[in-house]
Amino acid sequence: MSTTKVVTGKKTRFSYANVFEAKAINEGGDPKFSVAVLIPKKDKITLAKIEAAVTAAIEEGKGKHFAGKTPPRAAINLPLRDGDEERPDDEAYAGHFFFNASSKTRPGIVDENRNQITDKEEFYSGCIGRASINFYAFNTNGNSGVAAGLNNLQKLEDGTRLSGGSSAEEDFADDDADDLS
Repeated sequence: MSTTKVVTGKKTRFSYANVFEAKAINEGGDPKFSVAVLIPKKDKITLAKIEAAVTAAIEEGKGKHFAGKTPPRAAINLPLRDGDEERPDDEAYAGHFFFNASSKTRPGIVDENRNQITDKEEFYSGCIGRASINFYAFNTNGNSGVAAGLNNLQKLEDGTRLSGGSSAEEDFADDDADDLS
């Protein structure tokens, strides 16, 4: 396995899941598949793997992207961010580190038995599972750092949907609603 590839732990949560159709993030940009990957802060094993992969990506990119030198971490963009600091008003990000991962090719998406998921309702923002990610160095238009490439996703369990809004089941759960007729 590559030193820049990471498979996350089993309690990873997914947000902003755009994994069935490629979309351009910026006007005129390349369409990509993408997802925000939320790692619980208590998942020390996955966080250590990510740290090692980011370090490996910096070393691999040293010649091509960083003029042959290892840049100070404070001087480049790093993928892993603190949800408590960057998204203090979003309870889904509380107690998590997160990063965004994207790819020009559609990720493989499977369930706990490794059966392919093709139903857009089955894999959604809020579900929990594992992600296969490849970290790589970049230097584009004076902006340099390490980014996360999206490989594959595995859904292991359902979670609270992060789409904001309620389901039809929730809206009509009250059998005692007033009948004005």
